[in-house]
Amino acid sequence: MNFPGDIRYTSEHEWIRVEGDEAFVGITDYAQSELGEIVFVDVPTLGETVGQGEVFGSIEAVKTVSDLNMPVTGEVLEINGALDAQPELVNNDPYGEGWIIRIAVKDAAELDALMDAAAYEASL
Repeated sequence: MNFPGDIRYTSEHEWIRVEGDEAFVGITDYAQSELGEIVFVDVPTLGETVGQGEVFGSIEAVKTVSDLNMPVTGEVLEINGALDAQPELVNNDPYGEGWIIRIAVKDAAELDALMDAAAYEASL
């Protein structure tokens, strides 16, 4: 398993990488391995502000569908368009090309409630 140290993690297995007042969000290496082959990513919340812990979309694997939960309150600025044609990017590169959304972070203090890499790894 891969646990990059420059991102924060949720107990629901999402990650967030903050860059200024924006951030990228995806699912963890652990989550993609548990889900199996990703076949579809659905994010109907483009342009919406979604609260911390609220569902912003879903991810479908061959055998299951799982909700995607927002790590911090933010406005969904962009959906990774590459996932339409290649949803397997989430499996192959969950922290890079497999990112799911880019958001405008509304309350950076909410990041303090998330886990660092060591705490996330210990929670598994």
